[in-house]
Amino acid sequence: MSTASRVVLGVSVVLTGSTVCGVHLKQTWDRERLHQGVIRDLERLERKKENLRLLEQQRSVTRELQAERDQREATLQRSDQQPHN
Repeated sequence: MSTASRVVLGVSVVLTGSTVCGVHLKQTWDRERLHQGVIRDLERLERKKENLRLLEQQRSVTRELQAERDQREATLQRSDQQPHN
């Protein structure tokens, strides 16, 4: 086998090995990126649930405060309507 043939064979083997390793590394990185996407989606869903819970809690507090305000206003109107002696 000539020296040129050995060099070409060596370069081919190195390039083929490098390509195979590169493809495996890219697949590993892609798989990890996809996994991180799933984790981010789950975290986003948890934040959404928490935000909805807080929103419902705020709505409840708002209803209570409006009821108290309406009751105070009704009490004030009744006291204003009573004749003063």
